[in-house]
Amino acid sequence: MLDAGKTETLLEVNNIEVIYNHVILVLKGVSLNVPKGGITALLGGNGAGKTTTLKAISNLLHSERGEVTKGSILYRGEKVQSLDPSALVKKGVIQVMEGRHCFEHLTVEENLLTGAYTRTDKGQVAVDLDMVYTYFPRLKERRRSQAGYTSGGEQQMCAIGRALMSKPETILLDEPSMGLAPQLVEQIFEIVKAVNEKEGVTFLLAEQNTNVALRYAHYGYILESGRVVMDGPAKELRENPDVKEFYLGMSDEGRKSFRDVRSYRRRKRWLA
Repeated sequence: MLDAGKTETLLEVNNIEVIYNHVILVLKGVSLNVPKGGITALLGGNGAGKTTTLKAISNLLHSERGEVTKGSILYRGEKVQSLDPSALVKKGVIQVMEGRHCFEHLTVEENLLTGAYTRTDKGQVAVDLDMVYTYFPRLKERRRSQAGYTSGGEQQMCAIGRALMSKPETILLDEPSMGLAPQLVEQIFEIVKAVNEKEGVTFLLAEQNTNVALRYAHYGYILESGRVVMDGPAKELRENPDVKEFYLGMSDEGRKSFRDVRSYRRRKRWLA
């Protein structure tokens, strides 16, 4: 849980650029700080650069022919962009990928236990499995079911639970609301909040659903076209007129459609 009096920075991203295939510039000087014990939201539309930012942090870009070409990424003050992903996991940083990515042929419980694969404290694994089932009682009910036959919401719970089984200090959570019904989205975010407060796990989450994310996060960064265009405490961003207009679909005249907001943005940029 974030303590306003103690804001130790766990993760620092300093002015990074990311290029794919040696020619496609995707991130253009992104900087952000993630404090220990907080929930930090990385917001923006599809293609803004949120997932690329998370993959840059977790060192998963190389599999997609991407690389960090400028800037630095520090975890607890140590440069980590040259580490291999497994070394970063051992430092306590784990990413929950967009799209859930469960092992479909394994049971829910087997999926969860894969998260503890690198751990040596086997006696504690069973205790932590019970802890995961406490946060996700639905997973306990479905623990013998093949993950591929569970619902999208259950698979998202399984992916987060599997991350928790690695005893992470920081979880990079990519688009947790994607494809889920609103009621399930609220449930997932309530669990993220509980894990943050009770277990002290730090979260950096990428999310298109700005409205929900800003209700649960402590701080937010808004990305557009690979750049941070706005950041601040979540409460301030929720009340910011530009955020209301462009990301929450609200203005002083009332609710606007997404098409209206997009059209207004295009006109404003063209006039500029």
